[in-house]
Amino acid sequence: MFKDMPREMLYAFARQNVPCVGFNVRRATRLVTQFYDRALAPAGLRSTQFSLLNVLAMVPALRMQDLADILAMDRTTLTRNLKPLLKQGWVKTTVGADRRARMVQITPGGRNVMHGAQPMWEEAQKYITERLGADTWDGVMEDLHRLSMIVEDASVDEAG
Repeated sequence: MFKDMPREMLYAFARQNVPCVGFNVRRATRLVTQFYDRALAPAGLRSTQFSLLNVLAMVPALRMQDLADILAMDRTTLTRNLKPLLKQGWVKTTVGADRRARMVQITPGGRNVMHGAQPMWEEAQKYITERLGADTWDGVMEDLHRLSMIVEDASVDEAG
């Protein structure tokens, strides 16, 4: 039934019958992730790995917990996502100054892989943003940040 349904009708069905914010954001996220994964595949990277390398390239080193916070990811998921990057030698971990914290940093090899994948990412990014239009993309970014703040505030309210 749904397999043969035109996309526009499927999206209308989802909006009317499955108006859940979580469902629709996750569905869009899965599709966008798959799109970027295909674009980055020739570089041997997944979109999650490219994002991790990009964040790590911005700073000399980050505490594992700070990296998890930036990515809105729990430490277990972060550790699982770092494993292949560590194995490839694209990131490394060290013990922090207080000996309890682990520091994560990108290696020169990780920078090379990231820079090699950059044109692929730019092409994928351009494909989406040109079709959305600059104003729409800016609005989507604002809405995503606002949505993130709403759910983060709710988490703080629940914990407090």
